[in-house]
Amino acid sequence: MTVDVTVVGGGISGLACARAVQDAGRSVRVLDRGRRVGGRLSSRTIDGRAVDLGASYFVVGEAEGFAHVVADWEERELARPWTDTFQVIQPDGSHAPKPGPMRWAAPLGLRSLALDLAQGLDVEAERVVGRVEPFRVDGEDAGEVVLAMPAPQAARVTGEAPGGEQEWEPVIAVVLRWDERRWDADLHGAFAAEDADVSFLADDGDRRGDGAPVLVVHTTGERAHRHLDDPDAAVAPVVAATKRLLRIDDDPVATHAHRWTFARPTETTGEPFFRSRGLSACGDAWGESAAVRTAWTSGDALGRTLAAS
Repeated sequence: MTVDVTVVGGGISGLACARAVQDAGRSVRVLDRGRRVGGRLSSRTIDGRAVDLGASYFVVGEAEGFAHVVADWEERELARPWTDTFQVIQPDGSHAPKPGPMRWAAPLGLRSLALDLAQGLDVEAERVVGRVEPFRVDGEDAGEVVLAMPAPQAARVTGEAPGGEQEWEPVIAVVLRWDERRWDADLHGAFAAEDADVSFLADDGDRRGDGAPVLVVHTTGERAHRHLDDPDAAVAPVVAATKRLLRIDDDPVATHAHRWTFARPTETTGEPFFRSRGLSACGDAWGESAAVRTAWTSGDALGRTLAAS
């Protein structure tokens, strides 16, 4: 039986879209190529502990609908306020606080939030989609089709990215574990100013709330470009930069690298989503700024529009 909507991509935008469609009483299914949903809300179990490899945090901002979802997550202890102050680390190693909005994290890893959104949805995991056309997926009737993925990935299955071409920047996330914590307790997270190798460092133990001696370090786009074919080759320069920036003498006892070929759009469209008959698109590139809340808001708005059509 053909569903009303088929969402291709089980990240937060795709799941928000599917939930909005289902909550409106329409039928929907989600196809995702991974073993579990989550997309860039990615957490991986490393040394027996979930580590956030994708998004570093999320901000609620003025997204009213998203705020209600976050309030529910907080009540059920799936999400918690993390910090409103990061550090900026200068090339000489000096730190300066950078206050901002409250950043939120998830005690069980950000993927747990995606899994929560997926509860009750018809999700087909490990489904690799080869071809998408209006109303059709891999030659089969699919109802309205939604591509909830970066535009370059969408172009691979459609021939042309819905809504036009977009440029995306890569990132390699490097997990560094020490035998004990060797950095300041007030680090939380830090932007590395003008560093050739590192853009952001997150204290994952502080973020998750378990105090584990683990950092997750995101490379610059330039460093990631050099190692897209061999992400492990980024580990050594990232370790060296992290030790220099945080004034750590000892090497980590364990490392892990994860490649994000399409980590974030270089700019956003300013539009909430792309809509055309039979084939639409949503995600964090469809909004004013690339963020978790943008992805959720884009998917939710598109889902409501499709359900009402």
